[in-house]
Amino acid sequence: MFPNNTWRRHLWSNRIHTLLLILLLLAISSLAGGLLLGEMGLWLAVGGAIFALFVEPIAAWRMTLSLYRARPIYPEEAPDLWRITRTLASRAELPSTPVLYYIPSPVVNAFTVGHGNHAAIALTDGLLSRLTLRELTGVLGHEMAHIANGDLLVMGLADYISRLTNLFSVGGQLMLLFSLPLLFIEGYAVSLNLFSMLLLLFSPHLAILAQLGLSRVREYDADLKASTLTGDPMGLAFALARIEQTSRSWIEILLPGWGNPQPSWLRSHPATEERIKRLQEQAATFYLSLDSLSASDHPIGYITKAIQRQPRWRAGGFWY
Repeated sequence: MFPNNTWRRHLWSNRIHTLLLILLLLAISSLAGGLLLGEMGLWLAVGGAIFALFVEPIAAWRMTLSLYRARPIYPEEAPDLWRITRTLASRAELPSTPVLYYIPSPVVNAFTVGHGNHAAIALTDGLLSRLTLRELTGVLGHEMAHIANGDLLVMGLADYISRLTNLFSVGGQLMLLFSLPLLFIEGYAVSLNLFSMLLLLFSPHLAILAQLGLSRVREYDADLKASTLTGDPMGLAFALARIEQTSRSWIEILLPGWGNPQPSWLRSHPATEERIKRLQEQAATFYLSLDSLSASDHPIGYITKAIQRQPRWRAGGFWY
């Protein structure tokens, strides 16, 4: 694991970044609510944040899994995967072992839902069929780190605040829409504060930027903790490299410079190259106090049917 000073420095740096970004999100939402509804809007923003923190995570995770048509992975189906999951949960000092779920999708992906005693880790068919056991260990360590760090609550809170901010903005736009015609009616005195209206219009964009920044900070923190849980920073680095490679289109492979990559401040995850670089730096200064869970470069042997169903298009993007 890392030397104590290095670990503490990274940990406190990420905690401070997280706190500042959450406060920024709450300030943006409170400002938008205050501009639209006055003092009631301020209290609505704070009350919405409290509701999201304590109520929403409990109700949302089962719905998310059902939307993806996920089903549980039983221990007898993938004993190695479950052995690693139990060991990681124990090392992370979680109250219970998260349940593993299988998603019938060719997309190479993994995500975590729920929190505490009600957490689940979903793995797609594309991930299980392409990654080795060592790489899957790194991915599971990363997802386990999200649970241990409380990232699911933090990101759920950030998402709820962003949606509430967007609701305030829509209310402001409707108010502006109905007020503009009154300016041309004689006898009506309509007072419009241009600065306040601009803040209402752009507050969702500011909230999204803060939310994306928060997500990137939590991803770096999860990478750091995953290394200490698995005892193998390079396992996660290899997994990230393989996921990046399988996600590239044929034209990107033939023409590496094709397209304009998104600016870093518009991404929900840090650039894969930067994450791998950090993991390599961690591996160079890493001393193992725990044995690596798996150095195996063979697949896990979890037998799945070939996925024939193609992604379906919907208004917000593709749905798998």
